[in-house]
Amino acid sequence: MLSRRLVGMVEDHADQLTRGLIAELKQDPRTSEYSKFSNEEIYRRVYKVYHDLGEWLGREAEHLAKAHYTELGELRATEGVPVSQVLYALIRTKAHLFEYISRAGLFDSAVDLYQVQEFRRLVNGFFDNAIYFTALAYERKAGMHLVPSTVAEARSA
Repeated sequence: MLSRRLVGMVEDHADQLTRGLIAELKQDPRTSEYSKFSNEEIYRRVYKVYHDLGEWLGREAEHLAKAHYTELGELRATEGVPVSQVLYALIRTKAHLFEYISRAGLFDSAVDLYQVQEFRRLVNGFFDNAIYFTALAYERKAGMHLVPSTVAEARSA
């Protein structure tokens, strides 16, 4: 199945993908604060996403994303990195992954294209959760959070 091949390819090339993204984040003015971080610090976070992609897209995906990206949001808020830069770094992490998959050219048939679409849907869902949990944690840590965090809180308000 192509989607498993794509996940395996990303996991197998996690080091290459991570190093390419680090260079991009450090040079882009939209992520200028990332130039303050060591390559090793950025590497640890990004590599985990690429190397463990199969887990991130599995059944426990939302739970894993919540834990990982809540920590990231809190950390970046504490460090004073603007939330726009944090979120843009996540957007570029996803885009970098899709660019890599496109360059690999592994799909020839309509079935392959369907599987690539399914892969993209899963990855988009994961990154949507990552962005949401990062922003939520950032807002809370920075004291910016004004919206109830759960439906129950919203109903009781």
